[in-house]
Amino acid sequence: MSEAAFVAAYGGVYEHSPWVAEAIAAQGLTAADDDPAQLAARMAALVEAAGRDRQLALLRLHPELVGKLGVGERLTPESQREQASARLGECTPDEFARFHALNDAYSARFGFPFIVAVTGLTRSDILAVFEARVANAPEAEFRTALDQVHRIAGLRLEALAKA
Repeated sequence: MSEAAFVAAYGGVYEHSPWVAEAIAAQGLTAADDDPAQLAARMAALVEAAGRDRQLALLRLHPELVGKLGVGERLTPESQREQASARLGECTPDEFARFHALNDAYSARFGFPFIVAVTGLTRSDILAVFEARVANAPEAEFRTALDQVHRIAGLRLEALAKA
């Protein structure tokens, strides 16, 4: 696969961060990268080595769950599918209000949106995790959010392998 084709196929694995796929392609691809777990590990290692500023920028590119998108902003197709799988578009008024209050508190505390791999979770599960994590220490939450980004990337790679 050419570098351009690889980036076209895998540039959305990390939210709005095609630089991850670009860097992997520039390093060179091997047959081992056909394995989603292998490719996920390479991508995660690259993000881990990117430094805190780049990691923070990556975290900030994720959408809020049940969030308020700004003018002209749209969820990526991947985020749309993931949030739809958790039925986040079907919140009750109370759930909707709770998500927004938690989004505001979380963003104010940590400086990036709450990130969780929602695949396989219910709205109740997500709210419970959200409520617990908003009380985390900032360094612990940064690590947890980054780990969740890697989990999301791994799930996206698995989905691409099945497509």
